[in-house]
Amino acid sequence: MSTTTIMPAVAAPARKPWYKILYVQVLIAILLGIVVGWLDPKLATNEWIKALGDGFVKLIKMVIAPIIFCTVVSGIAHIQDAKKVGRVGIKALFYFEIVSTFALLLGLVVGNLFQVGHGLAARPDAAAVAGYIKQAESQKSVDFVLNIIPDSVVGALARGDILQVLLFAILFGFALMALGERGHTLRNLIDDTAHAVFGVIAIVMKAAPLGAFGAMAYTIGKFGPQALGNLFGLIALFYLTAGIFVVVVLGLIARFVGFSIFKFIRYIRDELLIVLGTSSSESALPQLMEKLERLGCSKSVVGLVVPTGYSFNLDGTNIYMTLATLFISQALGFDLTLNQQLTILVVAMLTSKGASGVTGAGFITLAATLSVVNPALVPGMAIVFSIDKFMSECRALTNITGNGVAAVFVSWWEGELDRDKLNAALNRTVDPSDVETAITTG
Repeated sequence: MSTTTIMPAVAAPARKPWYKILYVQVLIAILLGIVVGWLDPKLATNEWIKALGDGFVKLIKMVIAPIIFCTVVSGIAHIQDAKKVGRVGIKALFYFEIVSTFALLLGLVVGNLFQVGHGLAARPDAAAVAGYIKQAESQKSVDFVLNIIPDSVVGALARGDILQVLLFAILFGFALMALGERGHTLRNLIDDTAHAVFGVIAIVMKAAPLGAFGAMAYTIGKFGPQALGNLFGLIALFYLTAGIFVVVVLGLIARFVGFSIFKFIRYIRDELLIVLGTSSSESALPQLMEKLERLGCSKSVVGLVVPTGYSFNLDGTNIYMTLATLFISQALGFDLTLNQQLTILVVAMLTSKGASGVTGAGFITLAATLSVVNPALVPGMAIVFSIDKFMSECRALTNITGNGVAAVFVSWWEGELDRDKLNAALNRTVDPSDVETAITTG
């Protein structure tokens, strides 16, 4: 008589109620912000409503510098081979330049195919963009390089300057690596500090819906839905171009590595919605780094690639540079020659470096690009000034997606991508925050 042994079923991780899921809360908050801004602009532009969005972004920026410092130092200090750090950095920069070139070219091609700037009744207001133009004129290559070196470490950490903190963190990581066993206690302290700061982020993220509501309500209330209608062609074309870049260019890179770009986007949906609400890719940087490690990316690669990418891998900003330059030239009646358009590629490749994920940075780099290509185009920046807020959201969304894919690609290139974690995170239907638990338990 045979008996059949029945194995006890493994309980699946309990799913959160839909109203407790962060991305659902943020999405509802964004929709409510749009409604409030549309129906009651006076209420939406109240300083306390605006403070909700500004306050949330400040809370996130408060922890960016310590997170970058701790993760980069920890990642380098735990590496036995110092050559690996340089190898990862070279691979990352090579990847950044190749993908950035594709982004710039795509913007040029689409801008020439769909010349939405022709026939626009443009009324530039040079005074509205004077501040951005002044900032752009003051930017020089040598100043950018020297600015990477902080006057003091404390100052760099206090200002939250990503490149300055990154430079010191790399040097400190190498120094800690050289200490060997003598640095064991300090390495553990830095690791524990990183975990504590991520705990702070987990607390701050509970306020994300409030921040998204305030930022979106203020935007719609101040600029009004008519701002979208005035230059809807450029907005639609930019979003379409960015979408093509993500699906085609980043999609092919993802397929080459062995995952779906659509599943990846679903995995980082919380971060994307936070960026959509705040128009700043920096607002999701710490959480993105933690999620990429959970996805199976090497800790050292994430610590180097993601912070560096926020200055050197701005795909959305690159698309915006070429597309907006062509739009402005068309609106003002300037026909750019082939040589001038090739100049845009070179200049935009340089001016976009160092533009952080903060709202308005892309507008400053646009001023720098226009002043080099043709100074007569600079006043035309006022044409797109009123809708730059809506453009910056798309720039930030594309930037954060591109940096996420870059970290996965470089981890794969280094042979340090955990396929089990990758497949578990992207293919399972559990909430992303439960992925790590699901992997360790089953």
